[in-house]
This record gives sequence, C-alpha cells and structure tokens, in this order.
Amino acid sequence: MIKLNIGQLDFMDKRKPAMMFSILLLLASVFSLFTFKLNVGIDFTGGSIIEVGYPVAVELEPIRNALRDNGFGDAIVQHFGSASEVLIRLVPDVDKDKAELSSEIIRILNRVSDTDLEVRRVDFVGPQVGEELTEDGSLAVLYALIAILIYVAFRFEYRFSLGAVAALVHDVLITLGIFSVLQLDFNLSVLAAILAVIGYSLNDTIVVFDRVRENFRKIRKKTTLEVVNISINQTISRTLMTSFTTLLVLTSLYFLGGEVINSFALALIIGVVVGTYSSIYVATTSALALGISRSDMLLPEKEGEDPARP
Repeated sequence: MIKLNIGQLDFMDKRKPAMMFSILLLLASVFSLFTFKLNVGIDFTGGSIIEVGYPVAVELEPIRNALRDNGFGDAIVQHFGSASEVLIRLVPDVDKDKAELSSEIIRILNRVSDTDLEVRRVDFVGPQVGEELTEDGSLAVLYALIAILIYVAFRFEYRFSLGAVAALVHDVLITLGIFSVLQLDFNLSVLAAILAVIGYSLNDTIVVFDRVRENFRKIRKKTTLEVVNISINQTISRTLMTSFTTLLVLTSLYFLGGEVINSFALALIIGVVVGTYSSIYVATTSALALGISRSDMLLPEKEGEDPARP
C-alpha cells in the first residue's frame, strides 16, 4: 500500500480549479436535466413490460416492425441479458385491459418467429402509481438531505453541515446529469442507488471533517488551509482504498450481474467516483469558503480552568 506523508500533497492548492470544474459539470447536468430530462422507466411513467425468451438468438428489427404495423409504434424493444431474451416496454393504454394487451403482444410475437417463445414476465404499473412513486422518490432524497444537514450541524458545526450538503447535492445532480445526457433508463433501482450514494459520500465527508476537527485542536501553529490539507493527506489512503474496493464489487455487478442490475450498479459507480472527489474538494472547500476556522472547533474552556494548561 502506498503511504502518504503528512502534507505531501497540496490538495487545497487545486481547490479553485476543482470548484470551477465542479460548477461546469453542475451547469451541464442541470441543462441536460431541463432540456433532455431523464429517461424514466415505467416505474414512474406507468405502462407495461413484457419479457420473453427464445431458444435461439433473435433480431429486434422484425419485432419492432411487426409491433409498429399493429399499432404499437411507441413500443421500446431491446435485448435483455442475452440475444435470445427480449424486453418490450409499452406506454399505458386506458382502452385495453392488461391481460388483453399482453395476449395481443404475444400473438404478434408468435407470428413473427417460427420458434416457440417463453413468456418470462408481464408487469404493469398504472399512471397514478407512477406519479406517486415520482413524488415519493423526490421527497425521499429531499428528506435525506435535510436530515444530514441537521446531523452534521449538531455533530460538527453549521458551516461543515452546509459543506456536506453542498457535496451531496453535487453528487446527486452530476449522477442524474450523466443519466440524462446518456439517456439511460432511470427506474426505482437507480433511485435506490442515488440514496445509497448519499450515504456513501457522507461517510467519506464525515471522515475528513472528523480529522479536520481533531487537527484544529491538536495543531496550533498552522493556518486553516494547512490544517485542512494535512487532514486530507492523513485520510486519503483510507478514502482511496475504500473507494477502490467498492468499485471492484460494483464493476463486477455491472458486467456480470445482468440487465436487471446494470443501471443500479452504474449509478453507484458514478456516485462513488464523484463522491470520493467531492469529499476532498467540494465539502471542505465549501466549508473554507464559508469561513470555518480553528476558533470554531476549539472546546469551550471550563470555569476556573487554566488556559495555559495542555
């Protein structure tokens, strides 16, 4: 393992370029979210999912053409896991019963293929349920951020809490922005990954903040920037090793876990990378910009205690 000496790397010297880079990423993410929006799945929009399996690999274009010719031009058809498995997504249709709709799709698929197919899954989510999930999911992220703001304010100092929340908002927006730019499927599993990213990023930030507070009380002859820099150097090996081992697991899940878990694993991979960066630059830089100093971290002197006593 590579060991870093105290003060070896001047992280804070790069804080201004890093913040400019973060601001550009945030602006691009917000622009994409407002312009292209998220490619939300039926968990949020409502609709039907039909998963079928074939004994051999099948081409998607004949299936798309057959569905389009039968009035399902807006159906999304894609391979699911392998070339012999097909996933079909349909928007809600109030005029058709769920069983009716799935039976019609199966009949169309049977006409297209000469081989027997197996219906693996038929799911349906109503528009009202999708709307409720969208609202509840947004509130879950908001409540998590508010709870973290209160927790860090009580444990450390309010400027640290604002820095922590700034880092978490940064991580969430950039993760959502990447999903928006690439038009990746955003479903409930991705929302769960976003909440997990909040927890992971906060853990890294708390480790750095805890060491900063400790060093403010131990190191008396250093400036605020120097103390923060020393603290980051003392925790960077732990942060990088934790992120590296986590990414090993997530990368395995992404490549070997199948289509069902791909979006979840990808969201966590993005979140871990961005969260590691933000705990070093966004959280601490925001706290510094808000004027955090040694006097905010010192314990109050007890009455009658000799201030010169160590």
